[in-house]
Amino acid sequence: MTSDETAGVPAAPPAAAKLSRRRDCRATAMQFLYMWDMNPSPDLAGSLLQFFSAQEQPREYYSFAEELINGAIENQPKIDELIKASAHNWAFNRIARVDLAILRLGIYELLHRRDIPPVVTINEAIELGKSFSNPDSRRFLNGILDKVKDSLDRPSRTAAEN
Repeated sequence: MTSDETAGVPAAPPAAAKLSRRRDCRATAMQFLYMWDMNPSPDLAGSLLQFFSAQEQPREYYSFAEELINGAIENQPKIDELIKASAHNWAFNRIARVDLAILRLGIYELLHRRDIPPVVTINEAIELGKSFSNPDSRRFLNGILDKVKDSLDRPSRTAAEN
């Protein structure tokens, strides 16, 4: 028995622990992307080093977050064009910066992380919106991400095979 079980709390199954870690990593990646948008630096590696040194867990814990950050920043021009094309009746510069960070993260995942089912990516983005943005953002986030999902050439409920 683990110490959690002896204290009357069942241990989380490994899948739940992985989901929780990935959710933590997504939140961390979103926070970095928000910070980066507000104050970009020519030294991404240095910014990442400084950012991760201030986090609760060691940097290795955030390896998924770092993959997402690097991918979202590397693909930001294309991602931003997709946001502009999908955000009808919204001026790009008026999108809340938190929502923009969540969208960049989610669209990067939709386009480049074929190991993650699109519906999982969208659900995780909506959860980030619930935690970090205003109550109405989830509809906006869902609308944009759903449009991008519909343009994909893969099933929305399963991970794509490589």
